[in-house]
Parts: sequence; C-alpha cells; structure tokens
Amino acid sequence: MEILGIGNAIVDVICKVDDEFITKNNLTKSTMKLIFDDNEFKNLLSNLKIEKTVSGGSVANSIVGLSQLGNEVGFIGKVNDDELGSKYEDGLKQENVKYFYSKKKEELPTGTCLILVTPDSERTMCTFLGTAGKINENDVDVNAVKNSKITFLEGYLWDEGDPKTAFDKAIQNSNKVAMSLSDLFCVERHKPHFLDLVKNKLDITFANEQEIISLIDAKNFDEVVTFSKNLKKLIVLTRGEKGSIAINGDEVVECGIHKNLKIVDLTGAGDLFAAGFLHGIANNLSTKESLEKGTEMSSKVIQQIGARL
Repeated sequence: MEILGIGNAIVDVICKVDDEFITKNNLTKSTMKLIFDDNEFKNLLSNLKIEKTVSGGSVANSIVGLSQLGNEVGFIGKVNDDELGSKYEDGLKQENVKYFYSKKKEELPTGTCLILVTPDSERTMCTFLGTAGKINENDVDVNAVKNSKITFLEGYLWDEGDPKTAFDKAIQNSNKVAMSLSDLFCVERHKPHFLDLVKNKLDITFANEQEIISLIDAKNFDEVVTFSKNLKKLIVLTRGEKGSIAINGDEVVECGIHKNLKIVDLTGAGDLFAAGFLHGIANNLSTKESLEKGTEMSSKVIQQIGARL
C-alpha cells in the first residue's frame, strides 16, 4: 500500500450562512471550534439548512484524493456502530479506500463537523468529535502501518491520553511519517508537543504560513525558512496567494497558485494539496512536480462545495 491515513473519522455537514450567524454564535471566522456538548451542537444545527452531508475528516479527505489519483490507500479512524458510522464507512469504500477499522457500539456517537460557509467562501468549523477523538493504540492496525510506504497523521487528532498512544504506536511502526499541523487552534493548544514531533519524529510536515509561524514563534517568514533548512527534513508550506514552498535542507522549491479560479468554498484546500503532494512523493516525482500536483488538486476542490472531488 502506498499511503495509510490515521485521523478523525468525521461526517461533514455543510451549511451556507451569513457573517451575522458567525458573530451571533461567538465564532471566529476561518477557524475550527471544538464543541464538547452534543446539545450545543444540535442547537447550532437546528437553525440551518443542510447543503450536503459527506464523510470527511482532514486526513480522510487527503486519502480519498490520493485514491482518486490511482494510489492504493487505507484509512484508520474511529466511528460508532450507528447510522452516521455506517455512512462514513460506505463513503470510504465507494472511493476505493481500505478501511482498517471494525466499528462497534461506543458510548459516544460518530463525530460530526458543521462546516459554515460564508458568502466570501471562507469556512468556519464547529466540530463535535464524538467517538473519533477517543482513538487509542488498540485501534491502530500495526500490519497496515508496516505495509504502507507512508503513514499520514492528522494534527487535529493529537491529544494527551489515548490519541497520543495511537500516534506513538503508528510512528514507531512506520516506514515514513507525514503529518499535517491541521489548524492554528491545534498548534497553539499543543505547541511543545507539535514542535517535538516536527523536530524529532516526522519525515514530512504540512502546514500553512500562520501555523508554522505560530509553532516556532517566528517574527517573519525568513525565520521559518532558516528553521526549516536547519531541520534537514521535508517541510511543505502553503502561503495562500503566495503559493507554496517545500524546504528540505538547502533545497528550497516554490510554486505559484492557479489564477482566475471561480472560488466557491475553501473547505479541503489544504487536504487536497497534501494529497497531490504525497502522490508526487509516492510516485517518485520531483519536489517541484509534487508541489504542482498539490496546487492542481487544491485548485480543483475550491471551485466546488465540499472537500471531496
């Protein structure tokens, strides 16, 4: 198998809202808020018209993108044996993703992410992790990890306790490890742990400019480049309008964005960028070609609703 993803198994519920809805509910636009109370989640959803429901989760979206590019891929993520859990599993199987997880009755329901898309195409997320956030080392299939060229982990999933043991088990048994820092909220919540992972345990790190600047407390992007060069590992960064950059020791490769796109929804841009780049790595493309593939994939997904092509 080329790539195995381990991440939050979450069903995405996509709704269009106005800016007033974001303000009224004390949400910060373009970020992710964790909701710990099922009732709070239901209240938010009760006033909204659902545009689309799709099995999601950041790394799962990347894995589906990789499958669509013709790679042999798998995914591990925890769901409950409930209606949404079954929908989730079916969604992956339809995309030719091997699902290395046996669902069973859990105390918590399958995780759900409410994706609120404002008229400017920005997306603000409210996530009720449910059982997805309770992944533990017993949920990680060691053979699946060992038989994959690359294990791709999700920053959203990292947390003290059980998820950390799942991460550790995956890292220890991997041939090569990649991880996405996922979100500024995650970086600020887990900064020392993420920094340790980036410096000592990951072969490939994906981040956007905000996330990496926060992670290393950089004053500007030049400090990020210096940090990344000294690390001598592959750091892949997206910079919005400024395109993307991959740094591996003294090799620094940049790639511009596609212009004149009809942007509909930015959900999944980073996920599909990672899919395109990892496709390049798994198929021995050059760093430049891998960045270009990532850019192509992210350009496609932002011209439609939802994080799956």
